Amino acid sequence: MSSIASLNYLVHDIDEALTFFREQLGFEVVADEIGPDRRRTVVAPRGGAGASLVLKPATDDDQRAAVGRQGGGAVLFFLETDDFERDHRHMTAAGVRFREQPRHEPYGTVAVFDDLYGNGWDLIQPA
Repeated sequence: MSSIASLNYLVHDIDEALTFFREQLGFEVVADEIGPDRRRTVVAPRGGAGASLVLKPATDDDQRAAVGRQGGGAVLFFLETDDFERDHRHMTAAGVRFREQPRHEPYGTVAVFDDLYGNGWDLIQPA
């Protein structure tokens, strides 16, 4: 085994999640396949080499309750950048809500933001 290729990301609505990832985070759509009984939609950071997210509609009460709480209140995803200031500025202008001001840590520059459902993400430029 060499890497984690993708992760399920629970959503209430695929189209609203697609809008968030494309317009606010600048992600690209890797796949959007519509079959007779399901839709498989995958997004990833543009030009990125990391894992992709499979947008999975919540289909039962447990899954619906987990939307926005997939990390149990902790930061769930770490979005790495090579230019923190550029991406922070772009995301803020696009309407992304940051929980905090950028801070400098021994491991890099970081700020926590919420996705459209309230899951916590780190925007981080490693030191």
